[in-house]
Amino acid sequence: MEGIVRRSPPRADAAVVDAFAQFGVATVHEAQGRTGVLHAYMGPIWKGAHIAGSAVPVSVPPGDNWMIHVAVEQCGVGDVLVVAPTEACEHGYFGELLATATQRRGVRGLVIEAGVRDVAELERMGFPVWSKHVSALGTVKERLGTVNVPVEIAGQRVEAGDIVVADDDGVVIVERERAAEVLEACREREAKEARSRERYAAGELSLDVSNMREELERKGLRYE
Repeated sequence: MEGIVRRSPPRADAAVVDAFAQFGVATVHEAQGRTGVLHAYMGPIWKGAHIAGSAVPVSVPPGDNWMIHVAVEQCGVGDVLVVAPTEACEHGYFGELLATATQRRGVRGLVIEAGVRDVAELERMGFPVWSKHVSALGTVKERLGTVNVPVEIAGQRVEAGDIVVADDDGVVIVERERAAEVLEACREREAKEARSRERYAAGELSLDVSNMREELERKGLRYE
């Protein structure tokens, strides 16, 4: 499938999307049953960024960034571009100029299973990017792809309007239709971890806080 742009796809409630920004990728991943994390090679190009936003998935041919330019028109405040090449490649699809255009439209960041360039400028601008690598290798504008059509990226399927959460630990995807449910699970997990943190700080061991001893004994653990 190529040459398709879907306009105005469904999105989760903006308040729900924004609420995910208070939780880390690890918390979201655990809260939704240890699912949704992109492959570990998808890392931030600069440290300290933390975003949550609505996915605008883009499928691009190898070495061709034409459809990213098309996708910018479909982006709005709170969106995150999620770009998946149809074949593995090392090209730098995205740099300062595209970041300037997308940032002006309120886009919160980029997730791309390929390369980006102009990383110093992107950090100076405060535009967050999670990519497979950094590469100055240029692209062409010759072939079509898709915008707001589901893509497969780094081991996960992403649909338009799914929620993207990204930080120094990587990237996790939350299905739009499960957003409210997962958000509540994140809150519950954070509350539980806060209680555990207090007990650890008081000197208790995780073996006791998490009631591990009985199961360890059942598995055959012996102290000599």
